[in-house]
This record gives sequence, C-alpha cells and structure tokens, in this order.
Amino acid sequence: MIPILKIIARTALPAAGIFLASCQSGKQNQATATTQNATENAVKTVTILQTADIHGQLLPHQEFFVEDGKFVFKKRGGIASIQTIFKQVKAENPNGTVIVDGGDLIQGSAIAALTEGEAFGPIIQAMDYDFLIPGNWEVVYGPDKMKKVLQAFGKPVVCANIYDENTTRMLYPPYIVKEANGVKLGFISYNDPEVPIRQNPSFSKGLIFKQVEDNLQALIQELKKKQQVDVLFLVTHIGISKQIHLADQEYIKGVDFILGNDTHERIRKPIKRKYAQVLEPGAFASFVGRLDLDMKDGKIVGQRYELIDVDPEKYPADPEVQRIVETQLAPYQNQIAEVLGYTSEPLYRYLVVENAMDNMITDALRWKTGADVAISNGFRFGNPIIPDAKGKAAITYGDLWNMLPVNENVKTGLATGQQLHDWMEKELHNVFSEKPLERFGGWVIRFSGMEMTFNANAPKGQRVQSIKIGGKQLDLKKEYKVAACLRRGEPDHMLCRMPNARNPQVLDYTAHEAITEYLKTKGTVAPKIDGRAKVLDLPSPVLSQVPNVDYVFR
Repeated sequence: MIPILKIIARTALPAAGIFLASCQSGKQNQATATTQNATENAVKTVTILQTADIHGQLLPHQEFFVEDGKFVFKKRGGIASIQTIFKQVKAENPNGTVIVDGGDLIQGSAIAALTEGEAFGPIIQAMDYDFLIPGNWEVVYGPDKMKKVLQAFGKPVVCANIYDENTTRMLYPPYIVKEANGVKLGFISYNDPEVPIRQNPSFSKGLIFKQVEDNLQALIQELKKKQQVDVLFLVTHIGISKQIHLADQEYIKGVDFILGNDTHERIRKPIKRKYAQVLEPGAFASFVGRLDLDMKDGKIVGQRYELIDVDPEKYPADPEVQRIVETQLAPYQNQIAEVLGYTSEPLYRYLVVENAMDNMITDALRWKTGADVAISNGFRFGNPIIPDAKGKAAITYGDLWNMLPVNENVKTGLATGQQLHDWMEKELHNVFSEKPLERFGGWVIRFSGMEMTFNANAPKGQRVQSIKIGGKQLDLKKEYKVAACLRRGEPDHMLCRMPNARNPQVLDYTAHEAITEYLKTKGTVAPKIDGRAKVLDLPSPVLSQVPNVDYVFR
C-alpha cells in the first residue's frame, strides 16, 4: 500500500506562553502559564471551503436561479473570482482554513476538451487549494491523461477506491490529515464506484473502482484512533441520494460531515442525518461552500454554513489567476467564440424531466439521421444561453462543448417497441428509484420523436404510463430506427445503454457535426419545452432528485 499522505499545517501560537526563560520569577511563570492555558482552552474556529463540479468553466457565465417561483439568470462564476474568495477567507482565518475541490473539474467545456484537461494544471497550481479529489468525469481522456493532469496541479490528490488493474495498488492516498488552528482534521475521499457504467467504458479501462464500504470502516478507525483527528470528513463524489443514504449507515459512525459532490445540488443548510451532516456546493464555479466550525477541547461547539454566490462584481478576479486563465485560453479563443447559429428561446438545463436545450440536440440528431427516435444522455451541465434585448442569443462552438462534453460519432440501430419501453423503465429507475443505492447518473434520458408520460414514484418496472412515437401509440412488436451517440467500449448492440439493438451502424459524422449542420441550416432555432416528457405524480418543474429531506433547489 502506498504511504499515507499527511500534510500538517503550521499552527500559529500567540507570543505569550511560547517560551519561558529560566530567569523568570515564579510569579511570572505562573502568570504566563495561566495565559497559555487560557489560550489552549479558548474556542478556535476552523473553516472549510469547498468547490465541486466546476466542469471546465473558467470564466463568468449566465447562471440559473429560482426566485419566488420564477426562473432568473445572473452572471456568476469565474475561477479567478473563486481565488479572490479563497484569499479573503484565508485572511480572516489564516491558520484555520482548509480548501478542497470535489472533482469533475477538467471536463465539460471547450478548453477542457481541446487541451484534454491540460489547461487546468497551471491554473490550479496558482490557486490556494489544499487538496483535490477525482470525480467521475476525470477519466474522460483516459487514465494516463488523468494522472498526468492531476499531477500537474501540484496539489495532493486523495481517493480511497481507485486501483490500478495491473498492479492492484491504490492510485492515490486514501486520506489526508490537516491541522488548522491546533485542530486535527481528517479527510477520506471516494469516487463513484459506477464510473465504468456511467461513462463510456473505454474511458476508465485499466482502472478498478471499488465500493465505499470496502475499506471505509478501517480508514475511520485509522484516523480516529491512530491519527486521533478531532473532526472527520468524507469527501465523496457519489451523488446526493447516495450521500444522504451513507450518512444514515452505522458503519460511518465517527464521520462528522460528508462533503458531497456530483449532482450539482445547492445545499444552503446542512442536511442532518443519523450519523453525519451532508453538504453539496452547487457547480460550474458559480458557488463556494463555506463551513465554519467552532472547536473547544477537540469538540464542535458551534457551526455555521454559507453557500457563497461567486458574483464577479462582488469578488473581482484575482489578477494572477486571471492572467494564467487568459494565457491558457488565448490559443483557442477564436475557435471557442465561433458562432454556429442563434436561438430566440432561452436554453438551459436544470430541469430533471425535460429541457429545451436537449430538445434542440435530439431534434438535430433526428433531423440528420432520419430516425424515428433520437436519444441523448441526461446530462446535468451546460451554461444557460439567454437571448438579449433584441430577442436572440448566439450559440457558439464553446456552447456546443458545454452541452455535449463528449463528441462521439452518431450511431443508429433498430429496436422494437418492447425494447424501448423496457429501456425507458430502466432509465427512469436510475433516476427515481426509491432505493438510493440504485440511483446513478444524470436526469431523465432525452429524446426526440417520442412522447412519454410516467409516474416517478411508481414501483420499479411500472413507471411508464404511455409512449407515442410519431404521434402514434407505441407498437411493442414494431421495429423503430433509433439514433444515439457511440459509447466507446460498449458492445456493438448497445445504444445509449439500451441493449440488443439490431443492425447497429456507426455513422461517419459526430454529434457535434450533426448539430453544427442543423444550426447552419436553420439559422435561428426556437426550441421549447413541449411536453415530450411528462411526469404525472410530481409538481412541475422538477428541479431536484432529492426526496424526503428539507431541501429545495434555488
């Protein structure tokens, strides 16, 4: 096993009581000792800052909010503005601040794809992160590239469940220990065990992703008993439902907080569960989570939490980080800014069931292929594109990468109505399962040419209520032509995780090329939410997958 990584921050002590000269009188000794004891027994504050799911977003952008039941859009984000927040908080608590990123950092934008994540090395190196963890998308360019990029950060990388298939050794240290204001903090990290299923299997070939429970109890014992940490955190990239479930399991006893990531939820008040509290700080560099803990005698005696909006007007870009960002972007700026077409309707992707952005994507694939049905993954990312006062907004090459972070060839095949029905039941279960451990991946699968109604809370296999294709009721025995994107590493007969498609064909153009041609032909598009997917037993719109907890996405 590789050595455990321990980084202990230097503790700043007050001048009084550091050193007692031998010539001091007994009275002076006693007074100094009293001062020292008072200092040691005082309440000390430690601060944890967390970013998550930045998805390659380096610059300020439009962000989606819900205010008084209405959708509003504000400019947020910017990695250099995040550094400004880091510096301000560290100035408030210079010896008591620990900063972590929870993964999915190097994928999800044009600059990420064009440099295969390498643009982020110099940027993260210049920032004040104490450590980072890999997310499910860090494997997108392959294991070797992932290791190279993460090493270029120049920061510790922590993960307890990724193993090299050949050596069977853990890829990264499973935990890190930090000392802040004399308080000992332990952080254990986990990536999603289902990465080889959620992502194209070829991305993670050569890596093994083990279950959280395989070594968690042993690591808790190591940190609590041998390392004697005062506060123990899990930094997990497994999704909010599984993170809440984990916080209720007895085997995590000893963990105080789960710093969650993956599902882009904006938790503004810690979700208190049986054994731990759960946090998740939004996504796209639009938010920073701040947790302040008041500590006395190794115990938490008070806590405060804030989800900080990264408003670039309130937090101007840090000049040094901004300079590095601009340097990394410069060779690609013209390409990223190329206008492909326009939209007269807002395009955003924050609704669990149906989004206009995905309607446009799947409409383009069906237009290009002539398929009966076109489908796309239920991705959760893509910055809003909002028309200006003149009623239009440009759709750029950069936007295309935000929408579809993997540019694979288009693939078609034939599937019966029964196959489509059964596949939709499976995909809906992935999103709405009553069992948290059976949930994974993104939101409801996206499609064009098909209409579906369903009950999210129905039992497994009974959620679909109706399906129409081409305006007609689904014929279970009829074969339909289906278009999707290739997922490298899957068997030929698979179409977007749907098995046993007949006559599969990988076409000679990519999804990006199909959408680019569609936008060029149309000029201006006006995609709307048109009811092609309807949930019958949940209030609309559905903004979160988190059931039965005191939390509302806003």
